Amino acid sequence: MKVLLVDDEPLARARLKRLLLAHPDFELVGEAKDGAEALQLAANYQPDLVLLDIEMPNLTGLEVAKALSQQPVPPALVFVTAHPQHALDALQVAAAGYLVKPVEAAALAEVLKRIGKPTRAQLEAQKEPVISYQLAGCLRQVALSSVLYLQAEDKYVRLIFGQGEALLEQSLRQLEQRYPQLLRIHRKVLINRQHFVALHQSTQGYQVELAGCKQRLNVSRREAARLKQLLQHSAL
Repeated sequence: MKVLLVDDEPLARARLKRLLLAHPDFELVGEAKDGAEALQLAANYQPDLVLLDIEMPNLTGLEVAKALSQQPVPPALVFVTAHPQHALDALQVAAAGYLVKPVEAAALAEVLKRIGKPTRAQLEAQKEPVISYQLAGCLRQVALSSVLYLQAEDKYVRLIFGQGEALLEQSLRQLEQRYPQLLRIHRKVLINRQHFVALHQSTQGYQVELAGCKQRLNVSRREAARLKQLLQHSAL
């Protein structure tokens, strides 16, 4: 777990660095001496945890915390301060912990232990996503990793996966927004980028080859340019 340490006092930073050495699962990736530097380092290193002093010149720790909370995936925050009266303020910005200076090894260990445990939300996020569909009145599910492609047909979307096919009532747009792994190659077709093999060009235009799929899928002119750009940047 990547850790960013923020404190305007060099001795306080040195103490925390020394205490962190006893926790090899937590890697110190940067030190900031004020709030502005903290935000810059957070943008550069994307830490999982920020050990954050509250009373600092210019931007306070609470102001830094509010800014970090706006990130799509904000880091866990643990406030480190010599002023216990700030505990309520820390809780109001969803702090994961609160440590009082001088920080004791046991107190830090307890906070890190709690942060290191996966939450229910994290465990749910680790589960493989699935796509649900109805078959003969029963709700079925197929793992997203098994999906080859989806094709819009009249009022339905046809789901093609390794073990067969199914009809979905969701639109391609809804599926594309919900599952970033799906990539549009045509206004009527989404592919699972996990199964992408190659982009072929012929006199008829471009076609996509997917692993486990005998049929090559046509790519629209509009999406062909984007696919080639993604390939150049190794995003597939």
